[in-house]
Amino acid sequence: MVTDAPRPGSEQGVKEQVYKDERPAEHFARFHDRVRRGRPDWAYEFVRLVLTPYLGLFFRTRVIDSDKVPTEGAVIVAPNHFSFLDHFFVAVYLRRKVQFLAKSQLFKPPMQFIYSHGGVFPILRGRRDEEAFRTAHTVLGRGDIVVMYAEGGRSRSGDLGEPKPGLGRLALESGATLVPTAIYGSERARNWRRLQFPKVTVQFGDPVRFDRVESPSLEQSQEASELAFEEISGLHGALQRNGRRRAVRAARAAHRGGGRQAATG
Repeated sequence: MVTDAPRPGSEQGVKEQVYKDERPAEHFARFHDRVRRGRPDWAYEFVRLVLTPYLGLFFRTRVIDSDKVPTEGAVIVAPNHFSFLDHFFVAVYLRRKVQFLAKSQLFKPPMQFIYSHGGVFPILRGRRDEEAFRTAHTVLGRGDIVVMYAEGGRSRSGDLGEPKPGLGRLALESGATLVPTAIYGSERARNWRRLQFPKVTVQFGDPVRFDRVESPSLEQSQEASELAFEEISGLHGALQRNGRRRAVRAARAAHRGGGRQAATG
């Protein structure tokens, strides 16, 4: 997960990110082991219980087309990324438990216990972190969901970032179903300290699958990431242009036409 430095025009008062974690890779082995051994435990349900009313009440979160996330089997949910809360905007409204990669800097006491027991595993930014991919493959191998950001890390400019090859690599190596996902509004979520809580909308796109490639090249991985990101950008752009009311109406129309429950939240 690679996160760029703040771009010109980014929001004032945002702390500059610490790009590299100086701790050795061995330090994070126990967190990977915990996630590889089993699914999230009570900590996941505890966080969901605490955050669901908070996200719903303050951010008026609405989720659209959550039925597009398969009810079983290996799935990669691939959203854009603006806020630390994006993990929770995606996860709390899905019936299936998800597990996701997070920057290693977050793994510090006391929260590292909640993270690892809640299904989060670390990735070292700025390095080729094969352990993170092994853990992701373990999760997918048991038929679960991994959340992986297409941009690798947070965009702090308020605009979508650029897709990184990591998402494409995981999709190609695993052959898992990939669900492009747009999160709109969370770029303003950091304003909560000024008691400004934007409406946040999460919309899941049509699932896609790539032909499995055992050892994809960097170019193949990047191409797959870009294809997924085109879908994410399309969903995000439509939400930005048309607003979520029209997105919900369109989803309901698709439901009436296709016989599926389309809009939830």
